[in-house]
Amino acid sequence: MSIRINVNGEERAFDGKGITSLLDVLRGNFFLTGAKDVCREGFCGACMVHVDGVPMASCLLPIELVQDRPIMTIEGIGPGGTLSPLQQALEALDAVQCGMCFPGMIMSLTKLLGDNPAATRDDIKRGLAGNVCRCTGYERIIDAALTLRQEHGLES
Repeated sequence: MSIRINVNGEERAFDGKGITSLLDVLRGNFFLTGAKDVCREGFCGACMVHVDGVPMASCLLPIELVQDRPIMTIEGIGPGGTLSPLQQALEALDAVQCGMCFPGMIMSLTKLLGDNPAATRDDIKRGLAGNVCRCTGYERIIDAALTLRQEHGLES
């Protein structure tokens, strides 16, 4: 079965079973390894991508369900292959540790801050509820999102 999908603005085709997970196609066929293969149960958020602009766990999505829908991965978040402002803020505050959860965190925060640029600390905590991190304790991640908000004059 040939399935066409749009990943990071580029039309792609996958020839295989429609029940193959989007995560497996991204990593194994398209060599986009930013979405991490961690829990395979949609619990940890490490494989988060945007489908139609909505964060979703790619490990739970059969490829046939995302046919002809725009998919954005961590590799497509920054303009022209550069780091997004959020990624820059996370780097500047040394919020990254092992890196397994970070692609999913960035995907969730990108959506949250895009929808609500003046998000509060509590909004950010709620927005990260589907992302599990075992290294950082979340505070530097939240601080980076708040710093980005403040730098853009969006303090609430």
